[in-house]
Amino acid sequence: MPVVLVGTLDTKGTEFAFVRDLLHLQGLATLVVDAGSLGPPTFPPDVPREQVFQAAGTTFNEIRARADRGEAVAAAARGAAIVLQSLASRGRVQGVLGLGGSAGTVIGTAAMRALPFGLPKVMVSTLASGQTRPYVAGSDILMMYPVADLAGLNRITRASLTNAALALAGMVNPRSTPPPSPADRPLVAATMFGVTTPCVDHARRILESNGLEIVVFHTTGVGGQSMEGLVRDGQLAGLLDLTTTELADELVGGILSAGPHRLEAAINARIPQVVSLGALDMVNFGPRETVPDRFANRLFYNHNPSVTLMRTTPEENAALGQGIARVLAQATAPLVLMIPLKGLSALDAPHAPFYNPTANRALFSALNQALANHPFVRLQSRDEHINDPSFAQAAAENLLALMG
Repeated sequence: MPVVLVGTLDTKGTEFAFVRDLLHLQGLATLVVDAGSLGPPTFPPDVPREQVFQAAGTTFNEIRARADRGEAVAAAARGAAIVLQSLASRGRVQGVLGLGGSAGTVIGTAAMRALPFGLPKVMVSTLASGQTRPYVAGSDILMMYPVADLAGLNRITRASLTNAALALAGMVNPRSTPPPSPADRPLVAATMFGVTTPCVDHARRILESNGLEIVVFHTTGVGGQSMEGLVRDGQLAGLLDLTTTELADELVGGILSAGPHRLEAAINARIPQVVSLGALDMVNFGPRETVPDRFANRLFYNHNPSVTLMRTTPEENAALGQGIARVLAQATAPLVLMIPLKGLSALDAPHAPFYNPTANRALFSALNQALANHPFVRLQSRDEHINDPSFAQAAAENLLALMG
């Protein structure tokens, strides 16, 4: 299987040729995908740009005629993702390397995000020292900052590109054998926040004692995206989605949203799942001075100097319940929705700063009204706090029952 190089051979062809030759010296075959749209490629690729743009539903001539750089990059990103997905489905991808500035990063990482977890992915990008979430999202892309701009070969860029090529070669052909993974144990994902840790830790131990392997995701936006990426890759046998706080950030405008499609992956995959309402009592922001002015009169809790939490209102909780119900109502496989009547997080308990039974009732009522008679969603309202050991035990037992 070859290592795939994907990028723009018109503007970064010299650099790609350098990396390609380094990989050949490591004994690796390469397959070069050209996604350029300006001048001619520096060297002939294995997959020409015409094929990339055709995969995106257009043609290279149409892109050139419109002369819209943004449109060209977007089409190249779509096409590159489709091309690499096709190559991977035929077993023709052993690893992927991309390099470039903003356009090359958009194209390369779009292609990498379309590939399954575990397949080596290295992106050398001049944007790698800033906010990388738009490029990495929930995938396992390794982004490397080259220090200097990738505009020709010099002692700085040669060193950076050499390190990137050798890193990918090491991932593809490791010199040591990794420890064996208990592949015979079904893999289950769980979602957790600091304020739901007691619940998830207790449930995790029960599931592990029953022969399951548990991977826990921190629901910081990208955590939910990563978890759902594993769902779409078909790697999970079950899901303990007890902490759905990212939905509150998506609704209200916090900084830890996982996007508008949170919850949908497991519904579409029809895997056994237990869902709860962990940390829906809060929306996440950065330092207090960064909170938008429109929230000035709300209830806040300073989690630490870098994190400010805001209590959700009854109106927001009702909307959250309606939104969750809309997604879960699409279920065509059994799932359990657990409602912790005595509180949603460590901050939502008697004498804790976010304790607000009225707000919670708005959430619970919306869910009950919409899902009470659903044939596949079993509502389980429990007179417990989410962090009570009995709630965690019930969650684990529900998932074990669903998994048979």
